[in-house]
Amino acid sequence: MKKIGLTGNIGSGKTFVCKVFEALGVPVYNADLKARKILNSQEVIVEIGNAFGLSVVDNDEIDRKKLAAIVFADKGELEKLNQIIHPKLRADFNKWAESHQQLPYVLQEAAILFENGFDKMMDQTICVSAPRGLRLQRVMSRDHAQENEVLARMESQWSDARKENLADYIIENDGVKMILPQILKIHQKIIQ
Repeated sequence: MKKIGLTGNIGSGKTFVCKVFEALGVPVYNADLKARKILNSQEVIVEIGNAFGLSVVDNDEIDRKKLAAIVFADKGELEKLNQIIHPKLRADFNKWAESHQQLPYVLQEAAILFENGFDKMMDQTICVSAPRGLRLQRVMSRDHAQENEVLARMESQWSDARKENLADYIIENDGVKMILPQILKIHQKIIQ
């Protein structure tokens, strides 16, 4: 079984692409959703409260907006958060992948696959790419977020070009080029 990492910057369309892969019978591990679950575990809530102060803990839950405001404004703070979450996320993914050994491949969807070094755990990688302006519009609409909030999140990620240079496959989601043929071509190459 191959482990395939799927990444792309915020608003690139990773989730939609993953739904197509799932329709093809490929299990998808959503690293961002799993990280949120890990973030809300009691053990991690205590660690984050100790690392960032109790102002980010509200009713025994992490106030994700407050934490995001801290970590997306300071790369050092983001790294501190990653050092708490990522080892737990790696272990969880490996356990999940082992449960799918009988399949040709599984996908891990992660916005910061390359940034967090998860690409080194993968056999191959796919990057979903879209123009920055289009991504900004998508996220503002989807999250009902202010432009400055979305731009801060975008700035914490590597450029599309940097990710594309590292990826084995690129899916262009520019609103013009058809996505399905791109996905099917990649799927066929992976299962060969």
